Amino acid sequence: MNPLYRNDRAGEHAPSWYAASLPAPPERPALDGDARADVAILGAGFTGLWAALTLARAGRRVVVLDAHRVGFGASGRNGGQIHTGFNKGQDWLADRLGRERARALWDLSEGAKAQLRDFCTTHAPEAALQPGTAHGEYSRGDLDALRHEAEFLAREYGYETRILEGDDFRALVKSPLYVGGSFDPGGGHLHPLAYACALAREAEAAGATIHEMTEVTAIRPGAPVRLETARGTVTADHAIVAGNGYLPGILKPVNAKVMPINSFIAATEPLPDRWTDILAEDIAVSDSKFVVNYYRFSADRRFLFGGRESYSIGFPKDISTALVARMRNLFPQLGDVSVSHVWGGSLAVTVTRLPHVARVGQNVLSGAGFSGHGVSLSGMAGRVMAEAVMGREEGLATFEALPVPTFPGGAAFRAPLLTLAMTWFALRDRLGV
Repeated sequence: MNPLYRNDRAGEHAPSWYAASLPAPPERPALDGDARADVAILGAGFTGLWAALTLARAGRRVVVLDAHRVGFGASGRNGGQIHTGFNKGQDWLADRLGRERARALWDLSEGAKAQLRDFCTTHAPEAALQPGTAHGEYSRGDLDALRHEAEFLAREYGYETRILEGDDFRALVKSPLYVGGSFDPGGGHLHPLAYACALAREAEAAGATIHEMTEVTAIRPGAPVRLETARGTVTADHAIVAGNGYLPGILKPVNAKVMPINSFIAATEPLPDRWTDILAEDIAVSDSKFVVNYYRFSADRRFLFGGRESYSIGFPKDISTALVARMRNLFPQLGDVSVSHVWGGSLAVTVTRLPHVARVGQNVLSGAGFSGHGVSLSGMAGRVMAEAVMGREEGLATFEALPVPTFPGGAAFRAPLLTLAMTWFALRDRLGV
């Protein structure tokens, strides 16, 4: 089934607290007829919108096509967490790629956070960006590994995070299940749909054209490249593909390396007088479960809790029960709190959980597979692909150094094999091994 429609209605945002908390966004017309552009972009999420904004500011003719709405996919419904680095530690990257490449990747990821902060300060105060993240650990071994990474960051890059043991961590993140964790002042959290809508607004102000309700059904390579839709085509000198977990099977080099998985979020009723019973500070938190728990508070003090596994391509009929049970197991003090919104969405992962940002054709680039680290990295991916279109290849070459192998069996077998792996690791989570 087409990932664009298997869990969602055409043109409707997920039933999230994010969508409910914002004014209805402007509707943009579908493509009707044929258009010519310097760059055609598939996808109006963080990646595609940052590419559009960068190119439009440089005077390029840009047309963005989205099958649904701006911010419809993972960009508008994710946990809103801004992480430092990648989904592998910098010491892991240095061991495999060398110190120089690892440093270039670090600088790129730090630039991604700075880019996001600067944009929100100047153009999107409604995204309510707040600094600070924490990471919780369930075992002494995982805490020791976290300490090793913190020492590496301090020694190699002068980047300081705090390791908190036992009661010190539980004073910050008030769950009885963690043995310790880390605090990173350089991370943060925001309202992701508000951020996506602001990116679209600024891209259009710079001259980009965005067409919603316009599914790309084929990408025809060549010079120029052609993006086909049901009601017209866009012919362009270059194409940037930013479909991530919602990309249909229309670009084999990407479909073989990037796979969608589902994640789910619950929002509680507002807890203005009780939120500090959960977190001592207004930070975002994730933990070391393979099926990760991630959570934070919204600006109106709703607890936004994400996690639980789903191995089918479709959402389960009952999202709420298992998700809320997971939340209350971690925080028993939430046992009497009601839930106002529950929603799901697809993100995209790769074999190594590192993003696939690459040139996949002579004049076709793709960014996807951010594996839970996309709030800042996806925007940087959009920017560096735009820069590569304009002849500046450094950022793209840095991303391309990341090891991202093809899924065993390619696109045809990626889902059943990943399901087996995730089931095994989820069982390990439950058994505590």
